[in-house]
Amino acid sequence: MRLLPAERMAVMIIVALAALDGALLASKDVGVDVVGYTASFITGAVAVAVGQYYRFAKRDPGIALATTAAGLFIIFSLVGSVFNYLLLPLAGARIDDTLIAIDALVGYRWSDFVAAAADIPWFGSVTRQVYLSSMPQLIMVILALGFTRQDALLHRFLLTAMIAAVLTICFWGLLPSSGPAAVQTVPEDVRIALRLVVGPEYGAELNRLAAHGVTYLSPKDTLGLIAFPSFHTVMALLSVWFMRGFTRVWPLVLMVNIVMLPAILVHGGHHLVDLAGGAAVFAIAYALSGLALSGDARSNARSALSEPGLAPNMLRHDSGVTAETAVDPA
Repeated sequence: MRLLPAERMAVMIIVALAALDGALLASKDVGVDVVGYTASFITGAVAVAVGQYYRFAKRDPGIALATTAAGLFIIFSLVGSVFNYLLLPLAGARIDDTLIAIDALVGYRWSDFVAAAADIPWFGSVTRQVYLSSMPQLIMVILALGFTRQDALLHRFLLTAMIAAVLTICFWGLLPSSGPAAVQTVPEDVRIALRLVVGPEYGAELNRLAAHGVTYLSPKDTLGLIAFPSFHTVMALLSVWFMRGFTRVWPLVLMVNIVMLPAILVHGGHHLVDLAGGAAVFAIAYALSGLALSGDARSNARSALSEPGLAPNMLRHDSGVTAETAVDPA
């Protein structure tokens, strides 16, 4: 395989998570939907294979970038979700009561906010669609950056997303939370009016999983387990930040993700403070991805300077930087 440095980092993260998944599965009595996970893995692997074909054939660097990144992202999502589920049942007490108390300092209570939202006729349907657009938005970012050959931004996006997901899961593993939907109730007419994604039944299932864990893993049945920090907030920030160079569509992306904030609260069953946690995770992951890529660039530059005749080639590119050395300056 011919992988660029950031892609190799992504593979290392995937392999590390897969190893943890294997170790946890070996220690737990959990059934696995082998067919379902194999099909999902093949989808990602095929995307990577298409990218490798285009890279080896030197036919279209944009397709190579986009499909390789998309395939790695799919596989990462798969192993990351399994890792998240295998941390169940929760070893420690959930911190939801503390998060609710923090929210109360600014007058926020999820059940009251949801009840108020139900009085706005269009609110439930609009925010529901926006909430469910998070993952398609990330795929849009990958394709947009890949097909326009913005190597540095695409790889910064990929590593930021992966690092943020790992940080989110690890924090949740140490200080778990399920969200107010697991501990607060809303009237049935409110739930129906809003068509809540995370409603009472969802909250009850989160409580069951927290107490008893999972007995069967399938990609068809995965739920969002984490309240704080909010990974939906991370995804919204990823879309807004990395699409900012596409000036024609960026205002639409921004507006959609402004609406995403109340959608996360209502349909995601989140504490208000969860959004702040998600923003903090994004900032930390973005900084760490920059350090990783800049460190790799310095390493490549030193290697190039130590090999006569190689340095000029490493530093030449149509845009003035190479896929191997470029990082987002922001």
